[in-house]
Amino acid sequence: MNDSKLPRFPEPYWRTTAELPAFSKLQEDLRTDVAIIGGGITGLTSAYLLAKAGAKVSVIEAGSILNGTTGHTTAKVTAQHGLIYDELISHFGEDHARLYYQANFAAMQFVKQLVKEQQIDCDFSEEDAYLYTNSDKEMAKLLSEFKAYEKLGVEGSEYVSKLPVPVDAMAAIVMRNQAQFHPLKFLKHLVDRFTEMGGQIYEHTTAVDLEEGSEPVVTTRDGHKVHCNQLIISTHFPFYDLKGFYFARMQVHRSYVLAVKTEKEFPGGMYINAETPTRSLRSTDWNGEKLVLFGGDSHITGQDDNTHQYYEALEAFAAETFGVKDIPFRWSAQDPTTLDKIPYVGKYSSSTDNIFVATGYRKWGMSNGIQAALLMTDLVLRKENPYEDVFEPQRFHSKPDVAAFVADNALVAKELMKGKLDRPSTNPEGLGQEEGAVVTVNGKRAGAYRDENGQLHVVDTTCTHMGCELNWNNGDRTWDCPCHGSRFSYKGDVIDGPAELPLEKVDLE
Repeated sequence: MNDSKLPRFPEPYWRTTAELPAFSKLQEDLRTDVAIIGGGITGLTSAYLLAKAGAKVSVIEAGSILNGTTGHTTAKVTAQHGLIYDELISHFGEDHARLYYQANFAAMQFVKQLVKEQQIDCDFSEEDAYLYTNSDKEMAKLLSEFKAYEKLGVEGSEYVSKLPVPVDAMAAIVMRNQAQFHPLKFLKHLVDRFTEMGGQIYEHTTAVDLEEGSEPVVTTRDGHKVHCNQLIISTHFPFYDLKGFYFARMQVHRSYVLAVKTEKEFPGGMYINAETPTRSLRSTDWNGEKLVLFGGDSHITGQDDNTHQYYEALEAFAAETFGVKDIPFRWSAQDPTTLDKIPYVGKYSSSTDNIFVATGYRKWGMSNGIQAALLMTDLVLRKENPYEDVFEPQRFHSKPDVAAFVADNALVAKELMKGKLDRPSTNPEGLGQEEGAVVTVNGKRAGAYRDENGQLHVVDTTCTHMGCELNWNNGDRTWDCPCHGSRFSYKGDVIDGPAELPLEKVDLE
């Protein structure tokens, strides 16, 4: 496929409709009570809550705040997380599953209450959330999930045979009164309140190393030191992974979203199917018009040669169900999933009482991100929290963790070997404008992309994390790692970790 036929700048709807403040780069050493690495939903919500409690808090962000996973969400705030509760009951028991539900329900209630109390203009609305299926194979699972709802006391749950939207469905289960919002407008309000309370935010400041101890010290790429009493690491992958090995305990998936002006009116509600490929729908307001967000088609990052096909599949689904007038926005999201599908939130390791980590939200980053912030805040303030054991990062269960760990890392080994044996025949000089490919330069594997001005960008395709070979993502024009999900721009800059260093540039001469 000729990449030049694709839109050049896929942007999330959220980032084009929110005026976010800009913050300067850290220019000197810093001392603070609490340092937070990562300017996404967990980091910024934690910062607001801790500053409100009287702590001196500083947020360090490698890029711009709210530009990573939080800026690429579908922005549902719900405790309905696909087919999860029956599985949690099976593996961990009713009490454990109930706590997971209650933690996410509490996060949703926190958002509702804060929006109401502070009159936050963030397009907030309560919506019913539907999990549906049109598959005989999934019907039994759907019924088991509804029975799990009943066991756990899920508020407003219901089993229905019809949906308000024109999708093929045999049945659905509903959680009433869930929520949706504009995440960046909501978080901009928290950022404004945080900075008014004296909170500090530093953008374009990359944390690269950490010295543990009674006063942790973070070193930035520019050599500045951040001294703190307590540290929260809320990056997509923990930037410091000397003990946790989180990169080996999570699998990273990409999924896709189209924001569509539809021919038919959307009736409201939030919908996701139980089978694969995933299809989700909800609506949002844009300049007085309604956009319908069609999402789905998940796959392991870096393990697909033609990612644009997923945008095409979603467009076909949109045309079939509601009709397509226009597609103003499209984007993709990246989500790490833990071995047991429950996020890692808590102490970074058993030996660190003042360093905390939050990651692995699967595809439910808004509710899981908020509940992580609430838990982090209590941990930093040394308050008891009923959900601490559920999300404890050092947990490792014989079932299902061992099987998932073995399968995931066997897949990593396979991709590592496959990449090293790859001998592409493509010559970089043969690429057209806005086209990228794995190529051979001087007998070695490399990655090339020719931009809209005809300039050729050639990089070493060896991931700077652990040496896996990157693949070209033609849907987003990035170099993606099939082993641990790192992503790089066509110029070689890091977009997503766990990689921290950019790719080496290759000189054709």
